[in-house]
Amino acid sequence: MKIAVKFILRILLTIVALPILAAVAGLILAPTVLHPFRRILTAEQVRKADEVFTRVGAMREEFAVRAPDGALLRGWKVRAARPNGSWVLLLHGRSHNRFVMLPHAEFLLSAGYNVVLMDARRHGESGGAASTYGYLEKRDETAVVDTLESSENVKHLFALGESMGAAVSLQSAAAEPRIEAVVAEGAFRNLREVTYDYAGLQQSEFLGKTLFRPAADVSRWIAERQGGFSFEEISPEKAAAARPFPVLLICGLSDRKIPCRHAQAIFRAAAERKELWEVPATGHEKAMETHSAEFHRRVLNFFAKVDR
Repeated sequence: MKIAVKFILRILLTIVALPILAAVAGLILAPTVLHPFRRILTAEQVRKADEVFTRVGAMREEFAVRAPDGALLRGWKVRAARPNGSWVLLLHGRSHNRFVMLPHAEFLLSAGYNVVLMDARRHGESGGAASTYGYLEKRDETAVVDTLESSENVKHLFALGESMGAAVSLQSAAAEPRIEAVVAEGAFRNLREVTYDYAGLQQSEFLGKTLFRPAADVSRWIAERQGGFSFEEISPEKAAAARPFPVLLICGLSDRKIPCRHAQAIFRAAAERKELWEVPATGHEKAMETHSAEFHRRVLNFFAKVDR
């Protein structure tokens, strides 16, 4: 009898203690939401990028843009050897820099598309006090487009983003009609929803919404007050419904960071000319790695439909 009572008490203590510990974890993790790890662009990355650009006959140019809030955004403007007149904005994921989008740049440049590779605010070499997952970044992209069009004749303008960059691409296209179409891999439906996936240790949405929910809610509450925006409003899902633009959504069926239910929700909300590619046996931001030829074919065919 005593053993049974002790066992029950231990279970009750665990049930009480875990949410408290989760809340403490939320306090610890909250600062990293707006201030993700910064990967500075290295000389070796620049050298490797130039090797790729030389191989495809492309010309790289430093590209600096002043954001509406005064932050200086840095990146590259790269012209294809045989340009078709269209440009693609390449947007990287959280805690990366422009270098991670180099494989995307290579196949697009080879196909005649000029590209812009920028470090997102508070990433790489770009300034900015915080990363806001689209709240400020969609205005940044308008500034990028303004600066690009001040020096280039842009026939068509597209965006291709990965993870956070995918979410920003969708929100930017809703606010900026000059972005004519978007390819988005691994986008979250809204920032609040994806915090539960992370709180569930990227294994279980259910855990994130139940036992570990205090971690998500505490970190969100702090970040919303520090950032001055609502997580619910950082919503690619709402963006896809706000303005009709062609969208190709890509998600890995083995993605545990941002599961396919996010892309599926965005797809349902999208107004028109939408495609959803659910990639088998593929994790987060890995579609081009696991299905390279098909990734190239789908993206180029998608842009070609608009580029005609």
